[in-house]
Amino acid sequence: MDRSRKIAILDAPSNLGLRPPAPHTVPGCAKAPGALRDQRLIHRLKARDTGCLTPPRYDPTHWQPGDGVDQAAEIGRYTRRLADRIEDMWRERTFPLVLGGDCSIVLGPLLASRRRSDRDRSRRGLVFIDGNSDFRHPGNSEFVGAAAAEELALATGRGQPDLTDIEGLRPYVEQDSVALLGIRTDDPHRVELEASGIAARTSPRLRAEGPQRSAQWACDRLGNVATFWLHVDVDVLDPSVMPAVDGPVNGGISIGELGHLVSAIVSDQRCVGMDITVFDPDGDPTGEYGRALVDMLVSALT
Repeated sequence: MDRSRKIAILDAPSNLGLRPPAPHTVPGCAKAPGALRDQRLIHRLKARDTGCLTPPRYDPTHWQPGDGVDQAAEIGRYTRRLADRIEDMWRERTFPLVLGGDCSIVLGPLLASRRRSDRDRSRRGLVFIDGNSDFRHPGNSEFVGAAAAEELALATGRGQPDLTDIEGLRPYVEQDSVALLGIRTDDPHRVELEASGIAARTSPRLRAEGPQRSAQWACDRLGNVATFWLHVDVDVLDPSVMPAVDGPVNGGISIGELGHLVSAIVSDQRCVGMDITVFDPDGDPTGEYGRALVDMLVSALT
């Protein structure tokens, strides 16, 4: 990260990409920005507060298998609005830190990046830290539905046009300008990722190589991109240290490893912003996991 650029924090408390955890319930991830703010994140980062982008109403009640991505129209509208806000933050020479919300919010920054590519004909990239590849799409699954399990496929142009081709800018990121870190060895889409040319390093490999070398590997795999965005899904962490996520998956990394990874990646001058997603305060009644996340972010970004 260019240390001359002030960090600017924007809340994106969207649950639109998630299915309900149980009938007639609402996911808790929309509460994450508030929980992280409660831990004095803005003060500790000396960041600019750019407020909250309120999402459309969460209403998954009418979705049925075969309908495509649930709440797609609402996600599309929110993606455009989020892209507008990210572009405003870049014009103000700040480094956006977007607090989600579910993983579908990454489509906003990637659309903003793609708009820049359309103007200057330069390539933009994505470093994707996640416990899952989130690469489900109609070509590999009988049904799609939850955009938070499909956002990487959508971002690389796989899926329905109202989400993959907003403003005629499909794809938002080229597949050879993406690097994944932290997916599990049994991820169902690993073979397809490799066949598509999308670089991926599993959590055991990441731990074996160490966060510094893994970060360098990811940045190198992006090639000659002008800039890149960093996406962090908290479920990359092992549930033993971070159970407060929408879908915990065993075999993850430690919070210290994640902090070193983020610090090394944002030190690349091409990194122009990041989001953090899927923290669920409903699983954190004492606030200890929120404190740990804020401690990690403050250490990594300062």
